[in-house]
Amino acid sequence: MPVAAPSLLTQLRVAIRTRHYSPRTEEAYVQWVRRFIRFSGLRHPRELGPSDVTRFLSSLAVDANVSASTQNQALAAIVFLYRDVLNMPVGWLNALVRAKRPGRVPVVFTRDEVRTLFAQLQGRGAGAATLVIELLYGSGMRLVEALQLRIKDVDFGAHEITVRGGKGDRDRRTMLPERVQAALLPHLAEVRALHERDVAAGAGWVALPGALGLKYPNAGREWSWQWVFPAGRAYDDPATHQRRRHHLHETVVQRAFKEALRASRIAKAASCHTLRHSFATHLLEAGYDIRTVQELLGHRSVETTMIYTHVLNRGGLGVKSPVDTL
Repeated sequence: MPVAAPSLLTQLRVAIRTRHYSPRTEEAYVQWVRRFIRFSGLRHPRELGPSDVTRFLSSLAVDANVSASTQNQALAAIVFLYRDVLNMPVGWLNALVRAKRPGRVPVVFTRDEVRTLFAQLQGRGAGAATLVIELLYGSGMRLVEALQLRIKDVDFGAHEITVRGGKGDRDRRTMLPERVQAALLPHLAEVRALHERDVAAGAGWVALPGALGLKYPNAGREWSWQWVFPAGRAYDDPATHQRRRHHLHETVVQRAFKEALRASRIAKAASCHTLRHSFATHLLEAGYDIRTVQELLGHRSVETTMIYTHVLNRGGLGVKSPVDTL
């Protein structure tokens, strides 16, 4: 890669962080821009045009066989590069035809399947992972949102959880179920004891969002900023030389979920995100207003939430088959 490329990627990272995009978005955009430059013979993006972008996107679909959503993410990264890093007109990029995502109904558990899954989790003693999985179904949060919860975001008095910097960098509130609350209290007692031991050992720090660490130098050690689900191991941050704990890693929860799903013999291609789909669908089945469900899920548009009306447990969208009338 040419000498200018590393500095270009650095500029890209700075631009993404300035706009408060998530770390996942940052890594995805950097990877797509890197792939675009390599595909184009290591030429600088300023030297490229619509035909180069079209060839790259076509190669993703034909050679790499990527999905429409992945292809659109690659285009979004390239648009961001030209518009926000290189400060170049992007009218020609916006004119490119985006791949159409095929309509898919989400995988949803029945209530009995959720009970079976939870029974397997309880029997396997998955600990914090079990609590996270129950919280996903009980609150409708995404996995990353649940793992990034801090102590101050859980309000036992109001029975609610504040999700900070969710998808689109938006905050929202969702419910704190009574069942999860009962299990969360003893869990947090253990987390607090762990934090106190860390502090006594000269550690006890966590990473803070944005520049809060500079504004409040001691906040990273305060109880309110600690993770609700901390990792089992601490690490040394090279920039601050602080002994920190990260939150529980996603793979710990995903592994526990997959093992319980396999043991439950539920024949569905499910993931942790299926619990979020099930949360929304079961609320609609119970008669809750779709606008309420939209706010709990944090959807920008009610049209996104309406997809769950297609998987309500009504048997063929609530239509009675003529054969059943014979």
